[in-house]
Amino acid sequence: MRMPRGGARFVIGFLALPVLLYVVFVIAPYLQAFYLAFTDWRGVSSTPRFSGFDNFTRLLADPTFWAAVGHHVVLLLALPLTTLAIALFFAFLLNMGAGTKGVRGSKFYQAVFFFPQVLAVAVIGVLFQAVYRPDQGGVLNGLLDLVGVAPIGWLTQPKLALWSLIAVLVWQAVGFYVVLFAAGMANIPKEVVEAAEIDGCGRARMFFQITLPLLWDTVQVAWVYLGIAAFDGFALVATLSVDRGGPDGSTTVLPLEIWRTAFTYSKFGYASAMGVALFVLSLTFAVLTLRVTRRERIEY
Repeated sequence: MRMPRGGARFVIGFLALPVLLYVVFVIAPYLQAFYLAFTDWRGVSSTPRFSGFDNFTRLLADPTFWAAVGHHVVLLLALPLTTLAIALFFAFLLNMGAGTKGVRGSKFYQAVFFFPQVLAVAVIGVLFQAVYRPDQGGVLNGLLDLVGVAPIGWLTQPKLALWSLIAVLVWQAVGFYVVLFAAGMANIPKEVVEAAEIDGCGRARMFFQITLPLLWDTVQVAWVYLGIAAFDGFALVATLSVDRGGPDGSTTVLPLEIWRTAFTYSKFGYASAMGVALFVLSLTFAVLTLRVTRRERIEY
């Protein structure tokens, strides 16, 4: 089908402003960050001095950088797996095995699950400060005190702090994916579910052989989104952790170290090198995930 006369100019004119804004506010900052990563700029001179690969050489020998990367690895394993497992479980329960009208009040339950998504991350951090308080005044420790268990320093013990933050991240994220998966399950043809039930397909078998394969594209995208979220965590760590990344650096993440290096130590060149490393890690994860989880699409 040929485009009408003047159609190309209309499309170009319609897209010119959005593309220009994207270039100015997205592409240009990326390019500037890549440029600064090869300089020793400290944020005061007008002409940064080119330093080659010095920042990246230093980065490879920086224990703080590798500690943050290690925390991201833990997040990459725990956050997507836990969030997707819980979200799929609740979405399946709400839809009674997919393709049906769902349990009574399922829309209300979805709204309740989705509620944490409307809260700012900083608000969630302040909220869970009350939940994780190390004395009996905290919600968790108050409950433990009722059964005679001594208070636990959820955020002050290095071995517990990161897992406590991961629990908050899962709590915030799971509602969105419950709604997403529930919508996908509701769109599965009812005939498919009824045929499976006639063949004697139980709930567990229906989930793994009917629901999950038909939702695979949605699960794949959700996995990528959660993986990218695992490379962030700045706001929650900054507001909820002890000393912003503590105790003893047990909860630090790369975005927090980038902020600290740039705005506390005024090492903008080195911070940009960290940003480039974070960009490469995120992009590599997304590409590998899409390739590894690729499978033949099921039409229905």
